[in-house]
Amino acid sequence: MKLKDGFILREVAGQTVVLPVGGDLDLNMMITLNETGAFLWKQLENENDEAGLVAALLAEYDVDEATAKNAVEGFVAKLNENGFLAN
Repeated sequence: MKLKDGFILREVAGQTVVLPVGGDLDLNMMITLNETGAFLWKQLENENDEAGLVAALLAEYDVDEATAKNAVEGFVAKLNENGFLAN
């Protein structure tokens, strides 16, 4: 799974946000991420698949596998829904 080009993760005013970069900036594509979302975004910068994201959550946070899997599925669904993942 790969993130689309044209977005960067930044800390702005104490919040972690994904910002569009490049020529035609659409600030509607700016999103705020919580700690877990930012962690998963960073994992996707290295082209990780869903199983890899679940494994990374399990290694980083004190959660069970079902919780990690649900979090990853929800996060990936939101990224797809909002056009942040490359096809």
